[in-house]
Amino acid sequence: MKILVEAKLVWARSGKKIKRKVRCTSGRKRGRVVSAASSCSKKIDIKKRLQFKRTKAKMRGRIAMKIKRTKKFNPMSKRVTKLNKKRR
Repeated sequence: MKILVEAKLVWARSGKKIKRKVRCTSGRKRGRVVSAASSCSKKIDIKKRLQFKRTKAKMRGRIAMKIKRTKKFNPMSKRVTKLNKKRR
């Protein structure tokens, strides 16, 4: 008998709170953090995916700088990082 683990529990920022979410380990949304494990196998919206790809390509440097600053200085981001390290 083989047990299929579809998702791992992780902590993530959601607004001004830290919530427990799920990282998909299989399915169409593999590697993505979602709110429920059931959404790992949901259909992907192609229009949204292409739009986001274009936006990311345009804003690559700006996004990278913003992420770096947030992870370095935001206390909530630091807390989320520590919580997820403990889980590993």
